[in-house]
Amino acid sequence: MQKNKKTIWDTRTLVFLGFLVALHIVLTRLVVIDLGGSYRITIGSVCTVLAGLWFGPLGGAVCGLVADLLGCLLKGYAVNPLITIAAMLWGIIPALFRPLISGTRVRKIVFICIATVITSVLSTLVFTTAGLVLMNGFSFYAIMPGRLAQWALMTPVYCVLVSLLYLSPVTHLVHSVTARQVEDTAKA
Repeated sequence: MQKNKKTIWDTRTLVFLGFLVALHIVLTRLVVIDLGGSYRITIGSVCTVLAGLWFGPLGGAVCGLVADLLGCLLKGYAVNPLITIAAMLWGIIPALFRPLISGTRVRKIVFICIATVITSVLSTLVFTTAGLVLMNGFSFYAIMPGRLAQWALMTPVYCVLVSLLYLSPVTHLVHSVTARQVEDTAKA
């Protein structure tokens, strides 16, 4: 994936990112429990976290940005810049933890969970809540208890799903494909 600190954006990388964006949109916009107003139960952000872990902060940010913009377009929502930043953070912050996700399986799981919890706090409780309050006119005191409950329910689910998927053979597949990309580029 990386050679001399430059990201390789070839067809394979774009296909993987496109797949993760499409999966994010399906999981966020179609496979969702909409509780009305500012509450929604969905696991779409897992795709953006994985994009960040697999393709770095730029890949994660692009996945979150494109998924949010296309999702707004499909649902007929106006783009909320703070919520778009939150969607991008789902890919950026875990990618910054990637150097720490090494060693034993337990160590990997611990750092994946730490990255996911930090990201969840910043994205869900800070940026998305701020976007709902500042841009959509919700009352902070009215929505924060429900948002805290939503956060407390979904964060462990995100931790489990990201850990299971990142430690699965899919990660090996992504890394083996990107390793071949680096070799092909070095030969060219």
